[in-house]
Amino acid sequence: MLLVVLAVVAAAALTAVVPFLTKEVFDRALFPLDGGPPRLGLLGWLVAGMVAIPLVTALIGIAQNYLTSVIGNSAMADLRGDLFAHLQRMELGFFTGTRTGSIQSRLANDVAGVRTVLTDVATSILQNTVTVSAAFVSMLLLSWPLTVLTVVLMPLFVVIQVRVGRRRQRLARRTQESLSEMTAITEEALSVSGILLAKVFNRADAETERYRRANREQTLLQVQQAMTGRTFMAVVQTFFAITPALIYLAAGFMVTGGLAGGAALSAGTLIAFTTVQARLQQPLMQLMRVSL
Repeated sequence: MLLVVLAVVAAAALTAVVPFLTKEVFDRALFPLDGGPPRLGLLGWLVAGMVAIPLVTALIGIAQNYLTSVIGNSAMADLRGDLFAHLQRMELGFFTGTRTGSIQSRLANDVAGVRTVLTDVATSILQNTVTVSAAFVSMLLLSWPLTVLTVVLMPLFVVIQVRVGRRRQRLARRTQESLSEMTAITEEALSVSGILLAKVFNRADAETERYRRANREQTLLQVQQAMTGRTFMAVVQTFFAITPALIYLAAGFMVTGGLAGGAALSAGTLIAFTTVQARLQQPLMQLMRVSL
């Protein structure tokens, strides 16, 4: 797991360098602030660095995916084996009082959920957290007034996110319970004994209706879980979409002396800042979706 953390930090650190290279491309290579001619030699080195960084981060990403896949699937295999061994040691009363379908659902669906958490969710949280942190540091180094403008509504978004996330957690729990119920109904109704009982007592229609009722409930829960928080996410996406326009407006006031920080603001700084801000949206949205 330590290697995964190191890979994530290394990739984020390399990505955070790109905006500063972009700033140098405009302020020193293409349009030098001292009024001199373009410096093609410096431009070549900067472009080479901007090309090399994505290649290196891509290789790091491949290695990271391999490590997380090995860790997640190994943990799932161990958990599945330990759970099966634990079930073998349970008393007979546990099996007489518990549906076979529920046990199968725990052994298959729940363990698969653990694998998803280990291989996807945990890695995504770590990677996006490091990326967002690196982006914030880069933005502060480039222009702290523009950074304040970018994150001014973040505390409000966090509060709303927590509220919506709690509701989605309740819906996720009910959805998993409903899925377990459907698995149990399937195992009971489609087993040899279940089919015989249905035919002997003419309960085929009743069993079909029971399954359809559980299926409708599962569908409704899935739709509710999918739609909960969509309005909130649309508001956040809209805010990020209009933020570059607000940054340009604030930059205009800074350059004309209406706001502090205009003396250190150059075209390269503004372009680099908007580049970081655009890259901040995706990992920040993914972090919010984890809670939702």
